[in-house]
Amino acid sequence: MTMQPLAFVDLETTGASATQDRITEIGIVLVDDGEVREWSQLVYPQMRIPLFIEQMTGISNSMVEQAPPFAEIAQQVEQLLQGRLFIAHNARFDYGFLKNEFKRIGMPFQPSVLCTVKLSRALFPQHRHHNLDSLIQRHGLTVTDRHRALADAQAIHQFWQRLSHEFTADTLSDTVQKLVNRSSLPSHIDPMLVHELPEGPGVYLFYGENDLPLYIGKSVNIRQRVLSHFSADHRTNKAMNLSQQLRRIDWIETGGELGALLTEARLIKQLMPVHNQRLRRKNALCAWQLRQQGEQLIPTLTWASDLDFGTQDNLYGLYHSQRDAQKALRNLAEQQQLCLSELGLEKTGKDKPCFARQLKRCLGACVGTEKPLQHAARLLAAMHTLKLTSWPYPGAIGIREADDVHIIDHWCYLGTAKTDTEIDEVLNAGRPAFDRDTYMTLCKALKKAKPVLLHHRMPVCAAATV
Repeated sequence: MTMQPLAFVDLETTGASATQDRITEIGIVLVDDGEVREWSQLVYPQMRIPLFIEQMTGISNSMVEQAPPFAEIAQQVEQLLQGRLFIAHNARFDYGFLKNEFKRIGMPFQPSVLCTVKLSRALFPQHRHHNLDSLIQRHGLTVTDRHRALADAQAIHQFWQRLSHEFTADTLSDTVQKLVNRSSLPSHIDPMLVHELPEGPGVYLFYGENDLPLYIGKSVNIRQRVLSHFSADHRTNKAMNLSQQLRRIDWIETGGELGALLTEARLIKQLMPVHNQRLRRKNALCAWQLRQQGEQLIPTLTWASDLDFGTQDNLYGLYHSQRDAQKALRNLAEQQQLCLSELGLEKTGKDKPCFARQLKRCLGACVGTEKPLQHAARLLAAMHTLKLTSWPYPGAIGIREADDVHIIDHWCYLGTAKTDTEIDEVLNAGRPAFDRDTYMTLCKALKKAKPVLLHHRMPVCAAATV
């Protein structure tokens, strides 16, 4: 099989995080037209090696104290690897660490990468396990010092040699070429999946061990967005962890961007994926209501768990905590010189000035200088920008997007249908709880949509770009 020179690489490190941990040893087996050379080097990691890592690798802190830091051997490593196919087992790990080490000293590092985990999966699909220990046992590889960099690199090289005896040169070359072109997918994901991912709009779902939901995202191009997750996974711990945990990818195609947004918000609340922190928030949702007491208007904090926000026309702001709501109201009071005492944000005695009045930041409603009606009018005007839009329809509506009809009722997404029968099923299924993210998405969508009647019982809007 004719291909570029090869470099079989293995690293030992202080931990699993490519952005926080460091390399302790590098082992490389170089192959040029049958000629084999080996190189290895201990590396001073500039941090302590944890005890359990010492016990696993046999590399102690005392062993690396006199070793050079990576910066001192970077040029040599770069020259050894230059122009070669970078081959490693779970290559994302080794590549990620070297990429970050070179980045720290301002050197580029962009080799072609082949992962032997993926190679084993492609050539031996009948086997379930493809970790290095499994390969050593299955193929009878000889390893003198497991978990030392050069010994593991030698094992990978031996695996490669076994393949050349079991498969034709064309089969091996074609498989390698396909995997190198698709090297962005994590090692636990079937490389053929890249051909199945749709290029249209929708939602994609990442799952870990035991089908644990890890992450849910949306895009107008599912394939492009999914692959982008792994093209730079060495840059952040979150991306690296997600890549290592990923075991399965699923997706739901939608008629357009609006369907993707609505489906994403619904599924995140339903499945609670561990890496979707912001959109996971569901129950803690509150808003201000203005209630009249005599000539005064009093802001009262209400919660979505106690009140159906979708049917209310007297709500201001949407917050995930009492603290956030009070902070927003205080900021508004400061901007408009409103009275903290009148707003219920501060307790003072009768006719006693609030703290803002003492600082000349209140027009004096607390001490009678400003009449209650005047303060109420200014409060109402100030709160106007925070007011939630009231549901403008007598009942449920549909928003048409391609062949889909997204069914909405009082700012709640009920589901998507294509036929009259499906529409009836969605309507009869009931209305979910009010959701802030869905509300924001629909407010934007309905400003651009033009309502048209689909049939007698349901107005339908043609969706615009969200």
